[in-house]
Amino acid sequence: MLKRFLLDEQGQDLIEYTLLVAFVCLATAALFVNSGGSLSGIWITANSRLGAANTSAS
Repeated sequence: MLKRFLLDEQGQDLIEYTLLVAFVCLATAALFVNSGGSLSGIWITANSRLGAANTSAS
């Protein structure tokens, strides 16, 4: 019975796909965490330029 259990590959695909999805999620989260500072800088620059344009247009 133990030998049959060890040779059974019925759930192997599910585990592989789950590990693949977990890796993709971790990689995506790492990209978002690392790009947070860059996005903040872009937002601050755009906000200041829009404020300056609004002031000069008034």
